[in-house]
Amino acid sequence: MESNQGRYILVGVIAFIVGWAIGLFLFGWLIWPVEYTGAKPQDLADSAQQTYLVAMADLYAYQGNQERMQQTFADWPDADQAICNLYNETADPDEALRLNALAQALNGNGCANVATTPDATESGGGRGNASYIALICGLLAILAVVVVAILVVWQRRGSSGPPDEPASSYGTLEAQTSYAQEATAEQQVIPLARFQTTYSRGHDTYDESFSIENADGDFLGECGVGLSESLGADEPKSVTAFEVWLFDKNDIRTVTKVVMSDHAFFDEALKAKLAPKGEPVLARPNETIVLETATLIVNASITELEYGTGALPPQSFFERFTVELSAWNKEGDFDQPDVQERVDDMLDF
Repeated sequence: MESNQGRYILVGVIAFIVGWAIGLFLFGWLIWPVEYTGAKPQDLADSAQQTYLVAMADLYAYQGNQERMQQTFADWPDADQAICNLYNETADPDEALRLNALAQALNGNGCANVATTPDATESGGGRGNASYIALICGLLAILAVVVVAILVVWQRRGSSGPPDEPASSYGTLEAQTSYAQEATAEQQVIPLARFQTTYSRGHDTYDESFSIENADGDFLGECGVGLSESLGADEPKSVTAFEVWLFDKNDIRTVTKVVMSDHAFFDEALKAKLAPKGEPVLARPNETIVLETATLIVNASITELEYGTGALPPQSFFERFTVELSAWNKEGDFDQPDVQERVDDMLDF
């Protein structure tokens, strides 16, 4: 009688475990899996989150809309930390500049004073590994319950001898789950050409231009930097604005942007005077200015900025100004030049 009671207990325990496993794995994961909605950027997998941050940095470099960036990351308190983690890991200097500019738009300091944390892949795995660990722990728990149940049954039997019937074998339910991880292979984009030019006060004829050619040596266009406006009539000139321009042989227009000092940018009269020359841009360290034509894109990154001092208003003229120009062919590397459309697609999750 005691032997039969032990069997009933064991059968009940096994039936409970099998039923629980069927409900959790078969119905909960395969037939009626839980669907998650309303995910935010910080809830994405690491690879997708990095792709999102790079796209937002590209958008900010393209538009320069700081208010929109602050609204986009309003629900992500430590977004600048994630941006600076990616900033420290990237091997692309242009991408690093754009990420730093995005972090600066959010916290006002960029990545200089942001404490970074190790990447999830370096510290032992991301979300996929965590799910695997949870699955293994669940299976181990099931096995432990089965072992404990068997030990209890055998202890109850004591020395009553072998059972009248051979022990029956119990099948085990094997739940197989497959994880499909989509990795975005970001191709390292190499610019057609990269130039660096530096202005120092006293170079009153400063006007640099560079030829853009493809790998076969075919001429595609030109880009450059030159003086746009100076204050007063003294020598040397007190330059308060530069012109950054891009010429494309396949475009009828030359795109020009006027990089202005802090004083000139907020002087409405001077700003109106320079408006016909091109779109006004405030000169800021590590700022990336994007110029786009029919077939070319040039990123002009301000890598060095130093204002002069003297009788003129503060931050009104440049003592030293360095720009790095990187040129890409849109036909090769920018099949979808509409950055806004790609980002809007990413935001629609």
